[in-house]
Amino acid sequence: MNADALRRELLGLLPRLRRYAYALTGARHDADDLLQATLERLLVKGVPEAVEVDKWAFRVCRNLWIDEIRARRVRSAVPLEESGAMEQTFDGENALMSKLALAEISDAMDELPEEQRAALSLVVLEGLSYAQAAEVLETPIGTIMSRIARARAALSKALRAESPQTSAGLATGAG
Repeated sequence: MNADALRRELLGLLPRLRRYAYALTGARHDADDLLQATLERLLVKGVPEAVEVDKWAFRVCRNLWIDEIRARRVRSAVPLEESGAMEQTFDGENALMSKLALAEISDAMDELPEEQRAALSLVVLEGLSYAQAAEVLETPIGTIMSRIARARAALSKALRAESPQTSAGLATGAG
C-alpha cells in the first residue's frame, strides 16, 4: 500500500482508533499520546501487505500501550492519572443522569483487567467480531469469548452495586 493510500485509510480510522486508545488508557491525554505514537509508527514503518489496516492499527496501538505500561513500571511507581470529566455539557436532568451513568461505566471499565478491557472495547465499542478481536489481540477466539463474558459479568456486578439504573442497559444486551 502506498503512503497516500495508507494516510487516507488511517484518516478514516482515526475516530475508532482514538476510542480504542481511550478504552485502553482511561485518560484523554494518554489516549492522545498513544494515538499519535500509533499513527507515527504506522506511517513510518508502514503496514504489511497481507493484513487489513484497521486490524493492524489496533494491534500496533495495543502493543505500544503495553510497552508504555512496562516503561512506566520501570521508571516509577506513579499510578496512571484518572480521566477528567467529560467536556460536553448539556441542560437537563437526563443529560446529568447520562453523564453520571457514563462516569460509573467508565470507572467500572477502569477496574477491569487490561485483557478484559481490551477485548470488550474491540467487540463492543469498535464492533469487531470475536474472530477479528482474537486476531488483533493474537489470542484464541475462545479466550476472547471468555474475557468478554467475564468483563460483562464484572461490569454488571459493579454497576448493580453502584446503581440499579446504570446496569439496565448492560443487562439488556446493550453492551
